[in-house]
Amino acid sequence: MGAVVSCFSAILESIGVCLMSIVHGIGSIFQAIIAGIVSLFAIIISCLTCGHTGRRRTRPMATTSAV
Repeated sequence: MGAVVSCFSAILESIGVCLMSIVHGIGSIFQAIIAGIVSLFAIIISCLTCGHTGRRRTRPMATTSAV
C-alpha cells in the first residue's frame, strides 16, 4: 500500500514540476518581449533627440597660460 501512495505522490510532484516549468517559460517569454519593447523605445527616443537624453552638459575647463 505504501508503494502505491509513493508512486501517486511522485506522479503528482512530476505534474507540478511540469506546470511550474511551463509557467516559468511563459514568464520568460513575456520578460523578453517587454525588454525588447523598452529597448525599441529607447532607440527611438535616442534617435529623436540626437542621442542627448540623459547626458549632463559639461563646460570645457578654463585653461590658463603659463607663459
